[in-house]
Amino acid sequence: MILYQFFLLSLASAQAPVVNLSYSSYEGSSLSNGVSQFLGMRYAAAPVGDLRFEAPQDPPFKRETQKATRHRPICIPVAKSPGTSIENTQSEDCLFIDIYTPTDAVNSGKKLPIYFFIQGGGFAELSNPNYNGTYLVEASGHNMIVVTFNYRVGPFGFLAGKEVEQGASLNNGLKDQRQALQWVQKHISNFGGDPKHVVIGGDSAGGASVTLHLSAYGGRNDGLFIGAAAESQSFGTMLNVSESQFAYNKLATNTGCTDSDNTLACLRSLNVIDLQHQNIKTTLPGATGDPLYLYSPTIDGDLVQDHTLKLFHQGKFIKVPVIFGDVTNEGTIFVPRNTSSIAEADTFIQNQFPDITKAQLEKFNSMYLTKDQTKAYPNAGLYWPPTSTGYGELRYICPGIDMSSIYASAGVPSWNYHYAVLDPHEEEVGTGTSHTVEVNAIWGPDGVSTVPPASYYTTNAGIVPVMQGYWTSFVRSLNPNTHRFPSSPAWGAWVSGNDAYHRIFIQTNQTKMETVPQDQRTRCEYLLSIGEDLRQ
Repeated sequence: MILYQFFLLSLASAQAPVVNLSYSSYEGSSLSNGVSQFLGMRYAAAPVGDLRFEAPQDPPFKRETQKATRHRPICIPVAKSPGTSIENTQSEDCLFIDIYTPTDAVNSGKKLPIYFFIQGGGFAELSNPNYNGTYLVEASGHNMIVVTFNYRVGPFGFLAGKEVEQGASLNNGLKDQRQALQWVQKHISNFGGDPKHVVIGGDSAGGASVTLHLSAYGGRNDGLFIGAAAESQSFGTMLNVSESQFAYNKLATNTGCTDSDNTLACLRSLNVIDLQHQNIKTTLPGATGDPLYLYSPTIDGDLVQDHTLKLFHQGKFIKVPVIFGDVTNEGTIFVPRNTSSIAEADTFIQNQFPDITKAQLEKFNSMYLTKDQTKAYPNAGLYWPPTSTGYGELRYICPGIDMSSIYASAGVPSWNYHYAVLDPHEEEVGTGTSHTVEVNAIWGPDGVSTVPPASYYTTNAGIVPVMQGYWTSFVRSLNPNTHRFPSSPAWGAWVSGNDAYHRIFIQTNQTKMETVPQDQRTRCEYLLSIGEDLRQ
């Protein structure tokens, strides 16, 4: 009898889990560690044909059960050069979502908290595709669900101009994200999740997306999430519809659509391969060279009502517990390594922020580009390190500090981090603790889709449970301390008044609270004072 019962239990655990959603049923797979994954489920209709450049639509009805056991293609990025082909891992039909959940939660009626992760990539590509949420579910003690998904980038997600405004839809990449959030509201209960306990997170452009959802529709709370955690939140140049017209015109010209009576219809009708051949960057008005990223969310007066910094300073944001934070060396992977002069440094900054004035640039130079701030690294220009420091503070660190201060002033729980984990190789070559490297600790080095620094398997392996403890605790309880990893120090909140500017310093075997240095605070005060001028 006992053997028979064991056989039945084994048979049940071996059966693939199936969820019945309103538009289709999906069959996932159960792993031996007690986690089930549902990969490649369609959360919106394929944005192809007449739906190219349109807002996302609900997925079509499918009667038969769909397999959800493999990742589906990711969205097409901006090409590196003209004539670039689409890789077999990429497709215009890319709006798919992945779920990682405790196996015993599927169809159980449980109400587990959800971590909804938004990829980065400068709104030009998806740089964190197919992250494996299994390790976060395990780190939570099987007490949470992880959601990852694709959204449109480049012109597919963020093409703007009067033609798009009048005949299609703006900010479709952001609307894809909200479509995925609404999908979670409708369907996450089938996986054992609580739709009333969703915490959004993201890194870089995903962190920017977090701030954009916090300030969406002028801070209107649609009940899609109750907390937010932004890593290296990016504050780049944002343009309105008319200011974005140059990019639309360039794409229409390069594809031959300017000869058409209806350029938008022409762009819609293009074979995606032909469109991708001309899906390249172009110089921002007022700049002399191409920016790192061309397409970005557009100020449309509706979903994105104004520049992000301005909206937050006007109090137009959702008041939920938040985490913001950055790494020590945010700028090193962006600034050209051969930057050898102040003139080259200034050109780089102007190409990203073409509205910066001569006086503002001179002030930037006086803060960052003095001779005593230069440093020699192998195969690098002397001005690469200080330009990287300035760019990192301008686009990432200082706005993150500002976000934490705004939330603290509003009386909302807020935490800030400074991630400073040292990798021997990255220190030697000068890259340092680089932009979004903390994903390797949060997701675990085997959970990311790129190759992590080798030290995350050796000398820095101990930082993984620390970061996972803070992150899963925040997802579960809206406080990074409640379920933090044993022996991890308490992460003090960012507050106003005499105890302001306290953040956690995260480094292997050295994690502790610190106060933002006065010199960095002074630099940030200036950079934030010109943030609206730079359209951040």
